[in-house]
Amino acid sequence: MLNLIWIFFFLSAFATATFKLLVLGDTKVFSELMNAMFSLSKTAFEISLGLSGVLALWLGIMKIGEHSGFIDLLTKALNPLFGRLMPEIPKDHPALGAMVMNIAANMLGLDNAATPMGIKAMQEMQTLNPHPERATDAQILFLVINTASVTLFPVTIFAYRAQLGAANPTDVFIPILIATYMSTLTGLLAVATVQKINLLDKVVLAYLGGITILVGGILAYFAGLDQTEMLKQSALVSHVILFSLVISFIAAAAYKRLNAYELFVDGAKQGFQTAITIIPYLVAMLVAFGVFRASGALELITDGVRLLVNFCGIDNRFIDGLPTALMKPFSGSGARAMMIDTMQTHGADSFAGRLASVVQGSTETTFYVLAVYFGAVNIKQIRHAAACGIVADIGGILTAILVTYWFFG
Repeated sequence: MLNLIWIFFFLSAFATATFKLLVLGDTKVFSELMNAMFSLSKTAFEISLGLSGVLALWLGIMKIGEHSGFIDLLTKALNPLFGRLMPEIPKDHPALGAMVMNIAANMLGLDNAATPMGIKAMQEMQTLNPHPERATDAQILFLVINTASVTLFPVTIFAYRAQLGAANPTDVFIPILIATYMSTLTGLLAVATVQKINLLDKVVLAYLGGITILVGGILAYFAGLDQTEMLKQSALVSHVILFSLVISFIAAAAYKRLNAYELFVDGAKQGFQTAITIIPYLVAMLVAFGVFRASGALELITDGVRLLVNFCGIDNRFIDGLPTALMKPFSGSGARAMMIDTMQTHGADSFAGRLASVVQGSTETTFYVLAVYFGAVNIKQIRHAAACGIVADIGGILTAILVTYWFFG
């Protein structure tokens, strides 16, 4: 899928530029395409290199959190809920442990730990599958929760915003928290409707009710503030929560007599390696989208959407954040490139830049998760997994747009 999208950007850019040259007489368009290719390949390298320090910092902190027992703590906390949502999995089956560890790792932004545990969970659930080529209800629910991307610590988004000059890189934390909650809830409701899961079970209600009360409390608190005070309080709450997590990780490591410094350095090395690793992918997608924009093809699409939105009498500022939203279900690296391009073009602290950041943190890459997790166990009949995953994406993206208007509108 990513290959097709990448090729589409180049071919449509060429077709649009050729039309502008031959029909409109624009002799500068191909020069602009070449300038975009060279300048954006340089920009991609500079961004990736600049990210190394920020990623080293956060991945070092997350390594401490990983070893200090926070994943185990979340695992124990979530086990009763998953036992109710997936009754076909025996109580002490290893699938539950792997599944909860995957969700817990995703919550903390530990992508490197989350994916292997997610594949392990799928493999364990596959041992209970009476029809190996057909996805079970439990596998579908697990996958949709993954595509909804429950994220408590969106480290990479903070890192990109810091690198691209955001005055307060974490000011999107509360909006992302709200959007990712809604995407998860939407996905869960979609699967529960299809699979007839009893969400009125006391344990399920207790979990969902508790989380909903927490998020509702956040909404109620900020609803009573004017926008200036809301941004100030949001920044304060974000800073307090995030730094408290950092201190909790370090304090837990000290309590367990772990060498927090060495753990940090080990994680920081991974952060530097991650920054280097993403260079080819970032160059590929930024250059492709850059020529797509430089040719005028993107402008044709956004202008068409803007006309329709204006006709309906709706504020059209969200349109500049749509590329990230449209790419997100198909490609994580592609959506990341769209987010970076939006922040570069409009500014990290612009409405579009903040919207792209919130969208990026609201959901996961649905079709990538489908391919990796189901591909790992050779499942061909995915049943309602894709449809429910897309429903979760739509819920997260719509919430991201609304909450960005609310906080930064």
